[in-house]
Amino acid sequence: MRVSELSRVLSATTVVLAAFLLSVVRPLHGQGTASGQPASLENTSADSLTESRVGPPPPPLFHADRMERMLSQAEGMTALTSLIVARRDSVLVENYYRGLRPSQTINVKSVSKTLLSPMVGIALRDGLLDGVDQPLTELLPDYYEILAQRGSLDPRKTEIELRHILSMRTGIETASFGNYGAWVASPDWAYDQLRRPMVCDPGDCHEYSTGNTHLLSVILTRRSGKSLRRYMLDELFRPLGIGLGEWDRDPQGRYLGGNNMSLRPRDMLKFGQLYANGGRFEDQQLVPEDWITASWQPTGSSPWNGHGYGYLWWMRRWGGERAYFAWGYGGQFIVVVPRLDLVIVATSSLRARERGHTRRMWRFFDRYAVPAFKVGWGAESRDEGLR
Repeated sequence: MRVSELSRVLSATTVVLAAFLLSVVRPLHGQGTASGQPASLENTSADSLTESRVGPPPPPLFHADRMERMLSQAEGMTALTSLIVARRDSVLVENYYRGLRPSQTINVKSVSKTLLSPMVGIALRDGLLDGVDQPLTELLPDYYEILAQRGSLDPRKTEIELRHILSMRTGIETASFGNYGAWVASPDWAYDQLRRPMVCDPGDCHEYSTGNTHLLSVILTRRSGKSLRRYMLDELFRPLGIGLGEWDRDPQGRYLGGNNMSLRPRDMLKFGQLYANGGRFEDQQLVPEDWITASWQPTGSSPWNGHGYGYLWWMRRWGGERAYFAWGYGGQFIVVVPRLDLVIVATSSLRARERGHTRRMWRFFDRYAVPAFKVGWGAESRDEGLR
């Protein structure tokens, strides 16, 4: 497909391609158009770009032919509802499909888990938590007392620490998958998670569970003295300009830790860019940079998909690059590729689910999305051991 043909598919993309050919000096700061077309340059001419250059031109932001293939693949995925791509703070693609509007919030499902990770880092920074080695017996003493009174306190549960929740390695049977319905039907979600049997010693196995992240909701609510929603809005979302839509609560009125938050795709992008920028937004260090580093250290891998896992972040290599990602049921993603200064957001319909869509999304990131941006600074991949 020639560039002229691509422009007939996505009209605004011609402006971005022109920027590519001119080796744009300054980034695109727009958020895209209401129609969902890629962001375009405003009030910029070829003459002004030429006059503003000092020294050699910067490298291009993407491969034009690979960009075409990426957009074609995205168009062909029948469950995909949005695709936003930013590199070096430049929004290069913002497309919406199947009737999704930019102003709409969507249920991001388990992307919600990753959104809790910075809240733990902030709580540690502010002294609300002592450290990742803090035992759960100190953080949830009343629940442990109930377990002891009811004779269901496995001694191994006293060895569970905060880091085990963050890495999904508590050793407690999962409350997700086939157990999810019974878990949300229980009168106390935190207790129901803790009363479940141990399937291994703490730290010895990866047992992905929304029950684990709901324990974080209870802990953060108690330690901050605010609802989890208020705490996240005050400390993170409002400074970023992120709005928060509907969000489920448990029978005690506490917000569901790790599932069913509602955000706009544009706000998902802001979160990804915050992490790509080392936790800094404008002149504020919202999330400690060392917390991001710690969160992106692999603690092991999932036995059912092979992806690595850090502190509520998934990780693997896509397109030969180390990628860290938030992942929600049905195909909701925030992908950060630090070496390329790349953030990709993709959302998918929970109604029009396509068989094999999640695996198709993994293939999309690996073969099309990340390779489209492997150009310019540091384009050659380095094998750092993460598969």
